[in-house]
Amino acid sequence: MRIISGKYRGKRLMAPKKLPVRPTTDFAKEALFNILENHFYLQEITVLDLFAGTGNISYEFASRGCQAVTSVDAHPACVQFIQKTAGELDFPIRAIRSDVFRFLDKARTRTDVVFADPPYEMAPEEFARIPELVFTNDLLEKDGLLIVEHSKFTNMEHLPYFSFEKKYGNCVFSFFEWPDGKEEEDRDTKK
Repeated sequence: MRIISGKYRGKRLMAPKKLPVRPTTDFAKEALFNILENHFYLQEITVLDLFAGTGNISYEFASRGCQAVTSVDAHPACVQFIQKTAGELDFPIRAIRSDVFRFLDKARTRTDVVFADPPYEMAPEEFARIPELVFTNDLLEKDGLLIVEHSKFTNMEHLPYFSFEKKYGNCVFSFFEWPDGKEEEDRDTKK
């Protein structure tokens, strides 16, 4: 695994071999961050990284200067590796061991970017729960983005708040966001 840009550009990180992960490829990661850098000033945003695995995406955000990154994963060795690496590199990453859906049910803090990289073989109804919980629980800032990574065999276009998708080989990023003016309506009805 390699950090592709920012303060630690080119730094290789060796995750323990026994972790149950499938890191995002450098090609897909670079394409994703090109999109994000055209949408945000990365030094001014906060990030929630769900199904964080080795922390691959979290490190990329932190290396590029993000203010704060929260990494959530259920696997204890993944969380330990993220904590250790974040400490060594002095990254503003907080690693939390939790089932992602349980975490989303209880979370009440808004972030600019929510990135989710669940197992590709997860059931379609489980994929659908991610945007549902993020938007129902108001976890995304007004101009924020939810990005869900999935395989080309999963389709998320029919889900509420879907905006667009980008395909890179077998990897697909589905982007979700508040529609203009809609987020204020939704938030007002919750009061």
